[in-house]
Order: sequence, then C-alpha cells, then structure tokens
Amino acid sequence: MADQEDQKSAPITIKKYANRRLYNTATSSYVTLDHLCQMVKDGLDFVVYDAKSGEDITRSVLTQIIVEEESKGQNLLPISFLRQLIGFYGDNMQWMVPKYLEQSMHAFSRNQEQMRTYLQGTMGGMFPFGRLEEVGKQNMALFERTMRMFTPFNEKDENGQPTATSGAADPTLDELQRKVEDLQRQISSITKPVKTETE
Repeated sequence: MADQEDQKSAPITIKKYANRRLYNTATSSYVTLDHLCQMVKDGLDFVVYDAKSGEDITRSVLTQIIVEEESKGQNLLPISFLRQLIGFYGDNMQWMVPKYLEQSMHAFSRNQEQMRTYLQGTMGGMFPFGRLEEVGKQNMALFERTMRMFTPFNEKDENGQPTATSGAADPTLDELQRKVEDLQRQISSITKPVKTETE
C-alpha cells in the first residue's frame, strides 16, 4: 500500500536525448514541449534528465516551455519585469529573489482559486471589482511580509522611520529596496480595479 502511494507521489521521469527528443518513461512514448506544458497545467509532476549525462535539466526545459508560450503570444511576463529580473542576476542579493517569487506565485495561485469560486457564485454575471481590490491588497501585504522575512535589516519604528539597526547605511540594501518598491508599484497598478460606466 505504501509502495503504491510512493509511486503516485513520485515525479514522472522524462529523458532528453541528443536529438532533442523527449521520452516519457511512464508512458514509454516520445513527447513534445506542448505535452509537458499540458502536464504542468494538469498538475503532473515530472523531472527531466539528460539521457547521456543523467543531469537534471528540468529548470532549463521549463524555461524553454515559457519561451515557447511567450512566442505564441501568451504574454504573461511584462518587459519591465523581465528587465528587472535580469538585473538581479549577479547581484549579491540575488539569493532571495527565487524564494520571494515562489511565495508570491503561491499567494497568487491561492487568490486565483478564490476568485474563480467567487466568480462562479456571483449572480447575474456581475464582476466583483471590490473583490479584485481586496485580492490586490492581500498580494501586496504578502509581498511586504516576504520582504521583511528576507530583509531583517529593514525594520522601522512606530513612526515608520528606520531603526538604529536597519540597513540604511548599506547601499546594496537600499538599491534592493528601491527595486522591490518599483515592483510593488507595478503590481499595485495592475491590481487596481477598473471602474464601470455606472460608477
């Protein structure tokens, strides 16, 4: 019984060969990036290995899927966001970016499910602009909590002023804080509800 549960939870192994073909070991068949994209959407976990070296190349394959989707016109990544993300590479604070983005996406996914449920239960097809604003505020609050978690030197007193132990003297932290504030402003502008003509 436990072995069956382990098999269910174990990720599917995909092997990538030198000819760039992808082989699904679970179905014993070749697959494409489109297949892997659908597997992600279906919630199926998989790991991609280089068939020759055995190296885990899941990250590069997932990145390739994103590039493919973006090239089809599925533009989810704003140019300004891509530029800022690239700017973090090589930065001595880049270690905190993956966890920050991961937690932000988890929060967005949870809110997305809540929004779907709310929309399905809304009568007359009325769009809940107030709910959108609430979701935006929740996301912003989470972003700020996440930043405080990874930036303990960014503490403020009861008047909102940096404390004596804050990292105000560190130009790296100041620059990072500016970048985060820019991202927060962009997210805030995206999540602002659009007013209807009757409002």
